[in-house]
Amino acid sequence: MDSSKKFLLQEKDIPTAWYNVMADMKNKPRPMLNPANKQPMKAEDLYPLFNKACSDQEFNTTDQWIEIPEEVREMYKIWRPTPLVRARGLEKLLDTPAHIYFKNESVSPVGSHKLNSAIAQAYYCKQEGVTNITTETGAGQWGAALSLAAKHFGLALAVYMVKVSYHQKPYRRSIMQTYGAEVIASPSMSTRAGKDIITNNPNYQGSLGTAISEAVELARTTPNCKYVLGSVLNHVGLHQTVIGLEAEKQMEMAGEYPDVVIGCFGGGSNFSGISFPFMRHNLSGERNTRFIAAEPASCPKLTRGKFQYDFGDEAGYTPLIPMYTLGHKFAPAHIHAGGLRYHGAGSVVSQLMQDGLMSAVDIQQLDTFKAATMFAQSEGIIPAPESSHAIAATIAEALKCKEEGVSRTILFNLSGHGLIDMSAYDQYLRGELTNFEYTPAPNL
Repeated sequence: MDSSKKFLLQEKDIPTAWYNVMADMKNKPRPMLNPANKQPMKAEDLYPLFNKACSDQEFNTTDQWIEIPEEVREMYKIWRPTPLVRARGLEKLLDTPAHIYFKNESVSPVGSHKLNSAIAQAYYCKQEGVTNITTETGAGQWGAALSLAAKHFGLALAVYMVKVSYHQKPYRRSIMQTYGAEVIASPSMSTRAGKDIITNNPNYQGSLGTAISEAVELARTTPNCKYVLGSVLNHVGLHQTVIGLEAEKQMEMAGEYPDVVIGCFGGGSNFSGISFPFMRHNLSGERNTRFIAAEPASCPKLTRGKFQYDFGDEAGYTPLIPMYTLGHKFAPAHIHAGGLRYHGAGSVVSQLMQDGLMSAVDIQQLDTFKAATMFAQSEGIIPAPESSHAIAATIAEALKCKEEGVSRTILFNLSGHGLIDMSAYDQYLRGELTNFEYTPAPNL
């Protein structure tokens, strides 16, 4: 492990506003549609399910900057600004001329970037007088973040956790329960959607689409309750832009600007957070940075999905969203990167992909753990399986620099640590993990 260099900001440098990339997009994302009549939806159509502030943010395509409430910013100060690190140890291991930087979001109280939006959404629910909230979680990072935020604002929270992760990652479940949340393995018998799925497939181990259906149904049938989402939708990506906005200032401190920005990709939250603030300079014509989303080869919505309207959940409760999708009935393989096991991409990222403003790569599970081990041994941080996709893509880009004999500056988002994922590492080190091939869903 070599000596890596940190670039640190002060509390005063925490952004005072989130960056709304939709304001700068030439081609705005297509509107969500009401599945009943296929008509474009408006913010007020979401009010029964989501809090009003996030619903308004979801449809805001004009305001470039949206103010961060002071109470949210005060909570950010618990762990923000997060460090930017020059990964000299990894550079040395790869013998690459590339300069590799990573934004370390693993230092949050719950160990991932998810708290950036959890605090904001819980705050808005509390301001609206909401008493109960529901959500879903894949690997448990979002559920853990929202559990902490809900407890802070005095909200009762029910989390539907994808069943395979509920059993693979029991300590994430314990974290949520420690913060006071109720955690239900999904699919469950507590909702109509869950019962139908179990009836049709008794051994089904769940997906994020399934868990979303259950959380949405519970929110609709519980008084004074709102649904809260950890990825995919525009307002979630908006809240995450604190990551890239801080990274911009820190790259200035380092005297560099990224040629390539990389983030792992499930629904788009951390990729949006690290990428959008830098992308605004591409949209204005000032820069020509490349943006790469790294997704699982077994769940490759950006590289092998279709761009079309689809439901965000398995039961078809959500609006129709314009997205790159593998089909809302897609059953993802049981990879350990549970946070990336989602069938679709958010509408903003999907439009940017359509317009050629970003690209994507898909990576096999064994390659991600190989990259994770290299990173741990060279930088001392054990990364989450999700984040390891970004590390694998970064290593591939750095090795290209070596082959071509050129130096490029690469920035990636270390979206979370893997200290609660050690059972996955145990399996990898024992040679028990496998790769999974993508199998198209029948409805795609």
